[in-house]
Amino acid sequence: MMSGASTISKRTDTPFRYDIVGSFLRPEPLKIARDKYLNNEITEEQLRAVEDVEIIKLIAKQKQAGLKAVTDGEFRRSWWHLDFMWGFAGVDKVQLESGYVFKGVVTRAETARLSSKIKFSNEHPFLEHFAFLKAAAGEEVVARQAIPAPAQLLFELLRVGDNLQSTLAVYDSIDELVADIGEAYHQAILAFYNAGCRSLQLDDTTWGILCDPKNRARIEESGGNLAETLARSVKVNELATKDLPEDLVITTHVCRGNFKSTYLATGSYDAIAEAYFSQANYDAFYLEFDTERAGSFEVLQNLKDRHVVLGLISSKTGELENKAAIIARIHEAAQYVDMDRLCLSPQCGFASTEEGNIITEEEQWKKIALVREIAEAVWQQ
Repeated sequence: MMSGASTISKRTDTPFRYDIVGSFLRPEPLKIARDKYLNNEITEEQLRAVEDVEIIKLIAKQKQAGLKAVTDGEFRRSWWHLDFMWGFAGVDKVQLESGYVFKGVVTRAETARLSSKIKFSNEHPFLEHFAFLKAAAGEEVVARQAIPAPAQLLFELLRVGDNLQSTLAVYDSIDELVADIGEAYHQAILAFYNAGCRSLQLDDTTWGILCDPKNRARIEESGGNLAETLARSVKVNELATKDLPEDLVITTHVCRGNFKSTYLATGSYDAIAEAYFSQANYDAFYLEFDTERAGSFEVLQNLKDRHVVLGLISSKTGELENKAAIIARIHEAAQYVDMDRLCLSPQCGFASTEEGNIITEEEQWKKIALVREIAEAVWQQ
């Protein structure tokens, strides 16, 4: 446990004392435009024009809220993860018979499936998306790019019953798949860097899923090996994030699912902590801690000298948390991590998919305001 007084430094880089995970509720004009595009009523260029306008508005709102790192809200995406995966050569968009089953809610039935070996292309659409964000954000704030982690793509391609057979038809071994994913991501990250990105967030719900005892049991029951699964997840992420420029901040976010205000998994970080926190190339971890499903803060002792962004504010409900209670929880976490290495954010984005969580835009911005209010009270900055 931590002891002694803590010197609080001024955060001048990500993560900031009050921060966000990245996605925002899609505004009504964007929803209307996307529906029209899907119904062939407007062109892709017309949809892009609406996206541009709404992203510029969102950036202005983030700045008004005092955020020092801004995103495009993932307004050009349908999913937080699949859209990026579909941008790799060799990865196809595929319809399934059924989607993921969250807590009483089923997602749209789409996935990423291999048709050939994975390669990165400079034509990846997210590079253009980031260039727009960077230009629109200006120099007074950090333009942050969020993408699914390499381990997330590995997880998607090895889904038993859906994608595993197709993946094994392309790759002779999982080790070769891991190497190709790592290399494709490494090239993608460097491409973002060359486009001006200095803050990259890798979203990685695979770890949240593996926190759940039921999911770990399923791996073993299907003939898999949990230790091997954890080791592969670490390896593919490490391959992607090795030997990067020193001024590129790499962070990662983990949650237990976020779809229409529901969740996918439960369980503390204890079972995955040793492997998860061994990932040496991350500067900070954004961790879900808004409910008892995440367990205690004691696991944070594994962080060593990295920063952790405490996801104590729920993005799933519009009800505002009690300020005093959140401040008390931050001080509880500071028993295990120096207060100077702690920050605060919502536990996840507000719209991991285009459907969004079941809250209003007004409630969304009140949550952001509460994060800032609490952070300024705790860290005096």
